[in-house]
Amino acid sequence: MTGAPANIIVGNQVGRTYLAAMTNELVEIMLNCRRCAVLTGAGISAESGVPTFRGKQGLWKEFKPEELATMSAFMANPNIVWQWYNWRRELMGKVEPNPGHQALAELEDMFTDFTLITQNIDGLHRQAGSKNILELHGNIHRNKCAECNQHVAAQTDIDPDNIPTCEQCGGRIRPDVVWFGEMLDNDIISTAFRVSEESDVFLSIGTSAVVHPAASLPMMAKRSGATLIEINPERTPLTELADFYVSARSGEFLPPLVEQLRGRRTDPKA
Repeated sequence: MTGAPANIIVGNQVGRTYLAAMTNELVEIMLNCRRCAVLTGAGISAESGVPTFRGKQGLWKEFKPEELATMSAFMANPNIVWQWYNWRRELMGKVEPNPGHQALAELEDMFTDFTLITQNIDGLHRQAGSKNILELHGNIHRNKCAECNQHVAAQTDIDPDNIPTCEQCGGRIRPDVVWFGEMLDNDIISTAFRVSEESDVFLSIGTSAVVHPAASLPMMAKRSGATLIEINPERTPLTELADFYVSARSGEFLPPLVEQLRGRRTDPKA
């Protein structure tokens, strides 16, 4: 599909009319697609109440994230870095997947090939039931060795005053997230580019579309002929290039879309 995006304004009668019409059109398109790729960003996590990167009070007011989420910070003061990550894990452990996460988990079963690519590290997609996930920036609930990158047991609690070492090489254990100045995992980002290029339909959800290389994925899909759908309350650099722009939160738009898809796919006349 080419031309100007179908901008949908939600919150008034005209918006609801357009929303219903565009949802029907999207269902028709998606019913004829085999391969679906989805990119999610901070917006979908914010709907669950995932806290922001920075603390509003106490110790963490004194630090900028880029002073903590770096290898140099970890090498210089691993105790402080682990205190910060334990604090963040505790906060994220209190949030639950929202209807947007859950709808994407259902959507996975409706395509021959489905890949969920996320910039988020909170693990909520997996908690919601999604299976084929590419976590571009890692997962805050996992740990790995700072030296050899060997993954260690999930959900391992870390005592900042007694940081464990890797059984393989003796390096100190760190959070399995991508820090400032670090490259993304080559296998993960290469797979993300491949599935984006091969997709028939690509959904960009709750992402600012400015941080590369993730921001390149929807454009690659678009150039390769995929129908590009953006779901975001705020317009982004991607908006004017999308085939469909849905000005709504994922938890508002995705559940009814998935419900219609599910109904049509089980309809013997479909």
